[in-house]
Amino acid sequence: MAKIKTLANGSKKDVILKNASALFRKKGFKATSLRELAETMDIEAPSLYNHIDSKAALLEEICFGVAKDFTEYMNTIIGSKESAVDKLSKLIRFHIQKIYTDFDNVFVSNHEWKQLSKKQLVEFLIQRKAYENAFVEIINDGVKKKLFKTLHPQITVLTILSAVRGLEFLHSHKNEFSIEILEENMVQHLLTGIIK
Repeated sequence: MAKIKTLANGSKKDVILKNASALFRKKGFKATSLRELAETMDIEAPSLYNHIDSKAALLEEICFGVAKDFTEYMNTIIGSKESAVDKLSKLIRFHIQKIYTDFDNVFVSNHEWKQLSKKQLVEFLIQRKAYENAFVEIINDGVKKKLFKTLHPQITVLTILSAVRGLEFLHSHKNEFSIEILEENMVQHLLTGIIK
């Protein structure tokens, strides 16, 4: 069997994570074994332990890596002086781009987070709730400044997040239209219902 082949500027662990997220997406976390992961990489299963602690550690890195990306982007948005409309537009676009450029990881984070260990699950849910609360604050700010209609902010946020998450079903059709067209259409559809 061969050694783990890395890509430019990537580590062996990055390659393992990329293959793990693809398998977790296709088969689910529970149904995926480290032996299968090793086979997809054409290496011996024990070789994985030179780079990872466990299958659970891989899931943790995937879920918290995605959460970190969203949290960091949200923090830049919250800290900006832009209007609530512009902030919301940028967040919607970021969600779309993330799904299109990091599909396996986002999918696994969205569907397999329940398989995290109890301690990690609590931490993940705290981060997720903080993210949703920041989203709600943007909506509240827009309502307060009379940019948005007076709608229930949590329902508005859940509607937006659900709509963007629904792009998982369009992923197999992503070559039928550009990401720019998708972004423009989704931003227009989602914001039309809430902008005054």
